[in-house]
Amino acid sequence: MRSRMNVYFPPEMLKQIADLADRKGLSRSAIVEAAVASFLSPDGSDRMEAAFTRRLDRLTRQVQRLERDVGISAETLALFIRFWLTITPPLPEDAQSSAQIKGRERFEGFVETLGRRLQKGQSFL
Repeated sequence: MRSRMNVYFPPEMLKQIADLADRKGLSRSAIVEAAVASFLSPDGSDRMEAAFTRRLDRLTRQVQRLERDVGISAETLALFIRFWLTITPPLPEDAQSSAQIKGRERFEGFVETLGRRLQKGQSFL
């Protein structure tokens, strides 16, 4: 048995209900009843909360892996720089300007190669 209930809605909400009812081919009462049932259903909100929790847990694990990987990359770079500076002898004064020019050329080539590899999705790892 159904009981009648009079409720008041803002005009814009009434329009949204009517539009949805027309699109779905349902009565406005059926739309409102489904919305109220969904609102009152603890299962729906519990399922949604559980889904959000699982997603948040997955994102947390991904961020933790990224933090670890960035830390490893930073340590690798620092170790390489320290090693490079330790074993590379300083250049004599007369060779420094030509070495700087050659270094700029090589760096530009490095950046171009890096850009191409990143664009193609290639990786050495």
